[in-house]
Amino acid sequence: MVEQSRYRFIMSRVGFCSSITPLPWSPMKLLPALLAFLAATVSLAAGEPIDIGSRRELMVDDHLIDSMTGSLRLQVHKPVRRNVALVTDAPWEGNACLYSSLFHDGKRFRMYYTASQYVNRKGRIELPHGRLLCYAESVDGIHFTKPKLNLVEFAGSKENNIILKSGDLSGIAIDPGHTTILKDTNPNCPPDARYKAIVRSAAKGVVGLHALKSKDGFHFTPLTDKLIISDGYFDSENLAFWDPVRREYRAYFRDFHDGPPGRGIRGIKTATSNDFINWTKGEWLQYPGAADVHLYTNQIAPYPRATHIFVGFPMRYIDRGWVHSTGRLPGLAERKARANASPRYGSVVTDALLMTSRDGVSFRRWGVALSRPGLSRTNSWTYCDNLVSWGLLRTKSDLPQAPDELSIYAIEGYWNGRSQNFRRYSFRVDGFVSVQARLRGGEFVTKPILFKGARLEINYSTSAAGSIRIEIQDTDGNPLSGHALTDCHEVFGDEISRTVAWKAGESVKAISGAAVRLRFVLKDADLFSFRFRHAGSKGKRSTGLVVPGSGVVRK
Repeated sequence: MVEQSRYRFIMSRVGFCSSITPLPWSPMKLLPALLAFLAATVSLAAGEPIDIGSRRELMVDDHLIDSMTGSLRLQVHKPVRRNVALVTDAPWEGNACLYSSLFHDGKRFRMYYTASQYVNRKGRIELPHGRLLCYAESVDGIHFTKPKLNLVEFAGSKENNIILKSGDLSGIAIDPGHTTILKDTNPNCPPDARYKAIVRSAAKGVVGLHALKSKDGFHFTPLTDKLIISDGYFDSENLAFWDPVRREYRAYFRDFHDGPPGRGIRGIKTATSNDFINWTKGEWLQYPGAADVHLYTNQIAPYPRATHIFVGFPMRYIDRGWVHSTGRLPGLAERKARANASPRYGSVVTDALLMTSRDGVSFRRWGVALSRPGLSRTNSWTYCDNLVSWGLLRTKSDLPQAPDELSIYAIEGYWNGRSQNFRRYSFRVDGFVSVQARLRGGEFVTKPILFKGARLEINYSTSAAGSIRIEIQDTDGNPLSGHALTDCHEVFGDEISRTVAWKAGESVKAISGAAVRLRFVLKDADLFSFRFRHAGSKGKRSTGLVVPGSGVVRK
């Protein structure tokens, strides 16, 4: 009877029955399997602890958040508008220098960018010269110069900064206008392929991407004479990089869905490779809960301070047509002239977005603009305004004694006049999204986590009246001795790296490896990231790169 009652209880708990009839076999023969099933079910419901080790966790999603109460919310932070880093005013450049890639390399910052000029001739858009790929460099990531490379002839002279031109390159036809350059950080990469390029084919009737290699970032040859990827449209910036966490190459490129090529919805595909030559079939990115919109570019890369997280800055493409407000936008005469070639050339407006992912395929895409076109002025509200370059550089702040910041670069003045600008914008380090609390405060509790380390470090900001306190709990929500909320010293200020302390000290080494929850209580504050670190592992302050292809990982 005891066996029968226990069997009935288990079966009712897993949803099979609430009563039982005599069976032709002993229920005890099924009991071990049923107990195992029940244990697995309970474990699944509770969730296994998330092992974060000593890695940095950015608050760019709710992956670690179990509950959130009060005035708390996830808040996107917009970059600060800074200086013009480069003007494309050379005869071989122009107003259509659309796509670019940047990374830190030794003692300099490298920048590769398309050079092209669009001319409107009675409603017909013409290019006075073919698309080119040019090079600029900087010692600080703030101001860029154009060295004379003497590589490619233009108008009878090689005194220019041109890297590649349209046409034949060692037997393959290339279009350098949709190209990115990366420094390959794969530890097994051969020296003669340390720099790579993703370039669109220019062969008639051929749609696809070629791969180039270089040992110095200036002299490129084909990595293979075959197309590496062909299942896309590729009329935007196409890029690839080495993923150090998953130990594979990953590419992102443009295609169209819900319509024919060039006429459907602009979207993004991804593919992976072990050797940069043989790639998987392209897979559409997913954006759970986000509206379907046109995404012109992607600008995705692992964030090196947290390489398990991908960060992208896509450009959103909006065409409302020629409505009343279109006629009130700046540069109406030029806008109408472009519209003679195609109405959308005059009516499309664009801005930049933020999206993040933990697997490279499914992205949290924020609907709020990362950067708006801004007040109406010359060179604003143009087609491709706010298109962000591929690359996130770590640069010095212009404030004395302030920590380094992150810089991105976006174009302005596209398709107007004879040149355009690459303008710099800056973020706080890790400062894309925060858990933000208003003055009345609130709190959030993490899911169960496993960590390794001796100190808890946070990147945060508060007002003068604001604060942050942190409690470490067991998985049932009970505060651990010595790490209760009342034990935590109130944190206020504004720091990229602050070690949390309790009355007994800073050390959490005794509970390293145990499953715990973190309870954060915030008041008029922002929490950008946190990590557990080992004693003595605090990174040094330095100007360096946080960017695809650099190989520089800031701890």
